[in-house]
Amino acid sequence: MKRSFVSVLGVASVLVLIGHSALAQATAPDPTAAANAYVNAPVNWQLWFPKSGSPMQAKIDWLMQYVLWIMTAVVVFTGGLMGYVFIRFNAKANPKPGTTTHNTLIEVIWIVVPVLILAVVIIPSLNLIYYEADDSNPYMTVTVTGHQWYWEYNYNAVPGLDYTSYMVPDDKIQPGEIRRLSVDHPLVLPVGEKIKFIITSGDVLHGFYLPSLGVQKYAIPGTSQTSWTIIDKPGTYYGQCNQICGLNHDAMPLEIKAVPMADYLAWTKAALATYTDNTVVQPFSSPLPRNQLALRD
Repeated sequence: MKRSFVSVLGVASVLVLIGHSALAQATAPDPTAAANAYVNAPVNWQLWFPKSGSPMQAKIDWLMQYVLWIMTAVVVFTGGLMGYVFIRFNAKANPKPGTTTHNTLIEVIWIVVPVLILAVVIIPSLNLIYYEADDSNPYMTVTVTGHQWYWEYNYNAVPGLDYTSYMVPDDKIQPGEIRRLSVDHPLVLPVGEKIKFIITSGDVLHGFYLPSLGVQKYAIPGTSQTSWTIIDKPGTYYGQCNQICGLNHDAMPLEIKAVPMADYLAWTKAALATYTDNTVVQPFSSPLPRNQLALRD
């Protein structure tokens, strides 16, 4: 009787442990959940850049506004000057035409002033170009390959972590996802670290464009180009292939999940441990299962 009681108690203990383990697994926090708190996505009738999500984009946005104000001043001045000339020097106001053909001061001004304007534009422009080109000392490197019509991400520092990212079809959109922008497997990156991208293509010309992160590079077959970014805060950021790359060109969105470093490291371990190996490239009409990651050697 005592032995039977002990056996029953042992079985019950095992069942409790199994149940507790299953419950813990079912309720385990998603390492990318932090990215869902902030979403940087396009909005209806948006006329300007999306809100900056990186120092790179902040500099681009500043230069855009800087040049725009200079252009506005030039247009206002030129328009005002033309209006003054129309009124002051028309035939009715000047029945007898003037004989002046040259004015040394004016000729000097219209040469010197445009040169000064170009100087105040080109100096910050060159600074930005050099800043964008400095992809040295990154925390990590991701090789991005464009395909018709999906993206492939290879984490160079995580051997074996190489997967594909397809757009979620319109008829499979879930709550919280965005039509034509959400993907089955987002690119997961750590916040506050320098991320280098090596960008290429497996077939035709594509465009790796992340407007809120200041990244814009062509993906060219047989050629590798580089870019980089530092993401300011956790969130979900979107981009798109902005080159006409074929029939389903509009089906190549980019979705970035930016998470704290601890969550990023947890995600890489979970990805390598739990994602199913699937090296078969699926056609666009039949994308990979939503929770399945294609890993390649």
